[in-house]
Amino acid sequence: MKVTTINGNEPVRKHSLFRPKKVADLVLIAVLLIGSLVMIIPFIWMVITSFDWGARLKIPFPPRFWPEEFSIKTYQMAFTNIPMLKYMINSLMVSAGVIIVSLLSALFSGYAISKLKFKGANIVLLLALSTMMIPFEMTMIPQYLMFAKFKLLDSYWSFFLPSLNYAFGTFLAKSFIDQLPGSLREAAIIDGANEFIVFLKVYLPLCIPVLATMIILQFLAVWNDLLWPLLALKSPDKYTIQLGIAMFSYNKDLPLPSVIMAATTASLIPVIVLYLFLQRYIVESIALSGIKQ
Repeated sequence: MKVTTINGNEPVRKHSLFRPKKVADLVLIAVLLIGSLVMIIPFIWMVITSFDWGARLKIPFPPRFWPEEFSIKTYQMAFTNIPMLKYMINSLMVSAGVIIVSLLSALFSGYAISKLKFKGANIVLLLALSTMMIPFEMTMIPQYLMFAKFKLLDSYWSFFLPSLNYAFGTFLAKSFIDQLPGSLREAAIIDGANEFIVFLKVYLPLCIPVLATMIILQFLAVWNDLLWPLLALKSPDKYTIQLGIAMFSYNKDLPLPSVIMAATTASLIPVIVLYLFLQRYIVESIALSGIKQ
């Protein structure tokens, strides 16, 4: 390490640019960058392939990251051979119903556990969270048989009713409402409001950030779900977008890889739009998590 003097004073050592902390930061940045590339490269390849007319019959290997023959015919074929708009509308209907039911269930239960302080509230929350440890594959067959007995298969009620049990949403809502001052509830009750009015007019407007988080999580889960729609839906006119694309991709007589890529890329547009619209509320949710009474 070099030594210099300033006006005859004691030697001053130059500080190294590569301190241990800076090295650790560089390593962390490199790891995060590599992880980001690993996640984003398949998405970029999918989008590029969706415009590659030359890949309509066979996916090139090794993968290329520029279309050999750029064209939007793949998207035209996707929307011509697959009723994309119908499937998207079906998925939007299912997603909207599931979101409404699950959010109402999560918010009401989260508020009750957080503010009402009834006996056994923590046990109820623990039992609800314990259901998250049971994989869907274990409850899938009993759930299917139950809906078959009640003749609710091939209808969207088979999606709406199970969403009443949104244990993770209850946990999120309870954790968020815990941070909100209890004095708001006390003041509203003194003014003559009942619990429903307190929740609806006092706490619900403050829960917009956590609502946005739950909306995105539920929308992603329902929009990308394939297994349960495959079991529950029989009529093609009720197929969701993922089920419709899967049925088209299994067509042995018409293997069109780039067309499937185009359909998959188009199916991501609602997800991206919703996330861009609600992301600021997620940031706000994180910022408000430190509120104290």
